[in-house]
Amino acid sequence: MSTSSIMQDTRLRPRRRTALRDRRGLALAIVLGAQLMIILDLTVVNIALPSIAHGLGFSAAGLSWVLNAYTLTFGGLLLLGGRAGDILGRRRVFVAGIVLFTAASLAGGLAQSAGLLLAARAAQGVGGAIASPAVLAMITASFADGRDRARALGIYTAVVMGGGSLGLVLGGVITEWVSWRWVLFINVPIGVLVAIAAPMFLPETPRQPGHFDIAGALASTAGMVSLVYAIIRAAADGWSDPVTLAAFAAAVILLAGFVWHESRARQPITPLRLFADRRRAGSYLTRLLIVAGMFGMFFFLTQFVQEILGFSPLRAGISFLPMTAALFGVSRLAPRLVSRYRPWTLMVTGMLPVVAGMAWLSRIEPGTGYLAGVLGPMVLIGAGMGVVFVPLTMASLSGVRPEDSGAASSMVNVMQQVGGSLGLAVLVTAAGNAVGHGAGQAAVVHGMSRAFTLAAALDVLALLVVLTVMRTAPPKNDATATNQITAQRR
Repeated sequence: MSTSSIMQDTRLRPRRRTALRDRRGLALAIVLGAQLMIILDLTVVNIALPSIAHGLGFSAAGLSWVLNAYTLTFGGLLLLGGRAGDILGRRRVFVAGIVLFTAASLAGGLAQSAGLLLAARAAQGVGGAIASPAVLAMITASFADGRDRARALGIYTAVVMGGGSLGLVLGGVITEWVSWRWVLFINVPIGVLVAIAAPMFLPETPRQPGHFDIAGALASTAGMVSLVYAIIRAAADGWSDPVTLAAFAAAVILLAGFVWHESRARQPITPLRLFADRRRAGSYLTRLLIVAGMFGMFFFLTQFVQEILGFSPLRAGISFLPMTAALFGVSRLAPRLVSRYRPWTLMVTGMLPVVAGMAWLSRIEPGTGYLAGVLGPMVLIGAGMGVVFVPLTMASLSGVRPEDSGAASSMVNVMQQVGGSLGLAVLVTAAGNAVGHGAGQAAVVHGMSRAFTLAAALDVLALLVVLTVMRTAPPKNDATATNQITAQRR
């Protein structure tokens, strides 16, 4: 090779690296924009529920299904969505899910009856379940380097965890300034842009040879739907309700059958080898417990600031901004922390302010003000979550075979979805039992205090899992974790 050729190649290399970074940045923005849209729909309608009830004539019992129709289909179909991405190509499946989600959002905004809105919300959940597993799988595939992956997962964490509280802010703003219908319409332009941009900037992944595990897909979907439905019904009708018990029994039978089938299937929808690593299995359980407490906290804190403190929907949404800002800000710093400290150390460190913030909330009383009793706990919880979830997500995906990345990503989402539903049901039941037959603000706040106490207990359990189950060396084939520990020792 001539000297001039070498010099020319040397000049071109930085440009190629810059072009690659730019392309990966655009790809990350596209998939995270879609993920934010999907996550927002878990909470953005919360503050709009009274307006929806008035506009479409929902009963008090039927109104909860505006949330539940989305939760059931989203949680029940996540495993199937992850496997579909592995077999058919993740970009193709991602775009299909976004198109369905966008069309369902438009239909929901145009709905003129309660039944049409519920059908649209269920279709949104299906679209979200198809698209969401591909997001994390594509991030993992695109960012193999330790520092770059940690940075991408930091942004992903901010979107996933901050999106829940951001949904409350947007829900309040849109409901008060425009109309509840725009809570759904806002998804349409975002979804259209994502669907157009994805084929241009997202690489298609190779199709994995194989076929759909139909028996496993049916068992997992039916089992997850039964479990989520049982949890939701328990929150409304109690844990001793016959239908609740029947749904739990069906879930146990179906999911046990699913595990039995997967252990024998030639190409399982969820390879059980994902749970063979203690760190990965512990990360799934830790995520379930943390999200259980967090989503219950959203539910009760939203009511507290509106019903007890008298905040308007707009002001109630804005009151969650400090938590969102803390979570986003700390999540952006997490990649630097991951390169300097062990992931296990960061998880333990992050869980401490989460436990402290939730314990602080458990002390609320009717006279508790926002600045004295709500702002501080929210900042602690947001900052702690920002530290915890980057290394926790890395533990969930570390050492995973390329052909299993869709299934591993699905399990992250499944634990989050089931954790949110389970936490809400358990905390609502605990609050209801604490209120008993009491009346007035004192009784309501006492129930909320009991719920926050239980949420703090769930966070303590999560901390114990990290301290015991996850305190192991990283897998040998996890180059990312190994590089991080090596860098720390140097």
